[in-house]
Amino acid sequence: MTSAQPAAGVAHIAMFSIAAHGHVNPSIEVIRELVARGHRVSYAIPAAFAEKIAETGATPVIYTSTLPTDDDPEAWGTELIENLEPFLDDAVQALPQLAAAFDGDEPDLVLHDITSYPAPVLAHRWGVPAVSLSPNLVAWEGYEQEVAEPMFAELKASERGRAYYARFAAWLTENGLPDDVDRFQGRPRRSLVLIPRALQPHADRVDESAYTFVGACQGDRAPQGRWHRPATAEGKKVVLVSLGSAFTKQPAFYRACIDAFADLPDWHVVLQIGKFTDEAELGEIPANVEVHRWVPQLDILRQADAFITHAGAGGSQEGLATATPMVAVPQAVDQFGNADMLVSLGVARHVPMADADARTLREAVLALVADPEVAARAADVRARMAAEGGTRQAAYLIEAELS
Repeated sequence: MTSAQPAAGVAHIAMFSIAAHGHVNPSIEVIRELVARGHRVSYAIPAAFAEKIAETGATPVIYTSTLPTDDDPEAWGTELIENLEPFLDDAVQALPQLAAAFDGDEPDLVLHDITSYPAPVLAHRWGVPAVSLSPNLVAWEGYEQEVAEPMFAELKASERGRAYYARFAAWLTENGLPDDVDRFQGRPRRSLVLIPRALQPHADRVDESAYTFVGACQGDRAPQGRWHRPATAEGKKVVLVSLGSAFTKQPAFYRACIDAFADLPDWHVVLQIGKFTDEAELGEIPANVEVHRWVPQLDILRQADAFITHAGAGGSQEGLATATPMVAVPQAVDQFGNADMLVSLGVARHVPMADADARTLREAVLALVADPEVAARAADVRARMAAEGGTRQAAYLIEAELS
């Protein structure tokens, strides 16, 4: 790991993201570290996340977004084009807002989430470097041929898809950038990857001149509070159940998790159900189960013996960072690939949602926890992650761009 010392003087750094926990949370500790090093950080974000950003010491720059929020995940639709068009629509309307917000106070460097299309456009306009902060996997050499082309072929052949790509290319051209939409979306000049290398498919084929894996940037999470083991759980094994923040309307699944451990007196269950499930739908709650809408996940994982997770990027790396065996029950998008990567590391079982009944979940957890080889592999991954450097390494590499 490179020694994490400042490589430049105090600078104005602008970060751009969208109002989604899975895109904001990975950057939070990096921003906090940059502020601690004396940099002035402006963070462009919709109002719903302004308070979260302000807590880092950065200045929230509020803009109005048209994207669906975490409160309404079904608004994204089910078709691929329905997942893509909102980002372009939002970028087109947000660009003038953001340009006006920074007029006369342009930054020395632009950081941006992979979904923030206006950011590299503005960096080009201002003549400053842009660095992508990727909260999930990145393209490897051959990715376009192996994954992207088959995935997008039908869309690009459709009338609606052709219109989308033509509009995107025209927007790029209007703003002085090449009209290669695929490269703009998937091949940044410079990217810091905020997941451990262990979660990256074909990591040996990733271009290290463009991408650097800094791993989990987690911090101590003290503002999120702590989880205290109840007296009734002393001496018991602990399993955390969480499907993240978006795809959480799953009362039948939560009931299956309850039933899986209800008759196991040596286990204590911490069940996070999110904001979309009514606790009354879960029925009778056994004494060895505690139910919450939200929990300080990382703090619990530091004390847990197993983790039933949707295998989102954040949850997956927190499970790896704490060497917690995982049962992955993916719900959407990149979670299926993450689940497969966790299985390939030998630290998890992949249980499809359709198969996630009480018996299957119980057997998967008990088998993982009883296997000493799983524990050894989890400890090895945790050690390798720690060597990637995390928050301090990310800040060092950002400062290197300033010089």
